Amino acid sequence: MKVKRGFTLVEILITVVVLGILAATVIPQFSPARTDASTSRLCSDLQTIRVAIELYKVQHRDKKPGTVAGVSFGQALIERTDADGTLNAAGNYGPYVQKMPENPFNELDTIEIDGVVGGGDFGWHFDTTTGQFNADTDGHTGL
Repeated sequence: MKVKRGFTLVEILITVVVLGILAATVIPQFSPARTDASTSRLCSDLQTIRVAIELYKVQHRDKKPGTVAGVSFGQALIERTDADGTLNAAGNYGPYVQKMPENPFNELDTIEIDGVVGGGDFGWHFDTTTGQFNADTDGHTGL
């Protein structure tokens, strides 16, 4: 007579319940790590764009990106330009970034010019008066 080897239904159910309990206690501990990673990415993206803005200003006689008629903020940083800031595929300046990064907290890469920071409706805000470039905060960060 052969002895059948295997698990009983009760043993399998107990194993599944124990794994479920372990998962319920371990998974919530990863939430702060995700927020920390998003904050770190946001700080890095802000630094990159702020450096690009400063380089643009140095090369364009202290003009801020997006202040030349017909050229948006994003175009000024992503495309090539002449010394006066007009778009020119053969221009000597730019591109300063390959693309506008997404804000990791709201996943938007849109830019509001001279608007009110907050609400999470845009990815980024640029103030042409002060030259400040900030993330559109929606309660996650004050950057």
